Amino acid sequence: MDMLAWTLEGNRQRLDGGAMYGNAPRPVWERWSPPDERHRIELACRCLLVRAEGRLVLFEAGIGAFFAPELRDRYGVTEAGHRLLDELATLGLSDADIDVVVLSHLHFDHAGGLLSAWAEGEPPRLLFPRARFVVGAEAWARAQAPHPRDRASFVPALNALLAASGRLEVVEGDRTPSLPGVRFHRSDGHTPGLLLAELDGAHGPVVFAADLIPGRPWVHVPITMGYDRWPERLIDEKSSLLEDLVARGGRLYFTHDPDVALATVTRDASGRFGTRDPVHRLAGGPI
Repeated sequence: MDMLAWTLEGNRQRLDGGAMYGNAPRPVWERWSPPDERHRIELACRCLLVRAEGRLVLFEAGIGAFFAPELRDRYGVTEAGHRLLDELATLGLSDADIDVVVLSHLHFDHAGGLLSAWAEGEPPRLLFPRARFVVGAEAWARAQAPHPRDRASFVPALNALLAASGRLEVVEGDRTPSLPGVRFHRSDGHTPGLLLAELDGAHGPVVFAADLIPGRPWVHVPITMGYDRWPERLIDEKSSLLEDLVARGGRLYFTHDPDVALATVTRDASGRFGTRDPVHRLAGGPI
């Protein structure tokens, strides 16, 4: 399937570096992600737009701008406006032009961009009025009944709006007829039923890494997040995916890396995984 791809930046955020790097000591992680005066590191909330077979498919929607000002400060969201909509506008598009939105899971920093920007006294609106919203069955179930540990990561208003839209597609397996050329890898280490979309790129497979591998530092197998549900399982899942991608010459698309959108997976003589050939932004060419 021929595909053209664009990097779309959503609103950026800053989160506590220790939480993002789990049990990695600060002298290690601060070399990769220099913290600010509040010990927070910069994170992208990057999306991927693909045009294939005459349709526009958006992979994730970022954090968006739905938070009220006090929560925007708490989670380090650095812009008040809805950056994803602005990025679409630079391409002559709007949210109404998107045919499908693929959601790896429903944590607010991956799905909050489906909502309109915060306005005092107004309830949030669901954007993307024509799109089908694709999410994994287990991820959807978790969003409906979260554990106390991750309840704050979900947006109840968003769940209700998606359910009422009539355009929610809950995926059980690794493929769906609505997305030919895309298959899903499933992961439980970060959250139950995380879907990692694999695209048939012109130069080999491309996997939207979501929160299994948020950015380049997390390619190193022992590095996990404090937000991960089962870090040891995540490490096993990550190792299997990276081994597979090295064997097939695959690449990872990073949602949270502040600088790099896409990179090829490597493995050195000692067995350590890494990346090469970083791409900072895709601008409408073959992926």
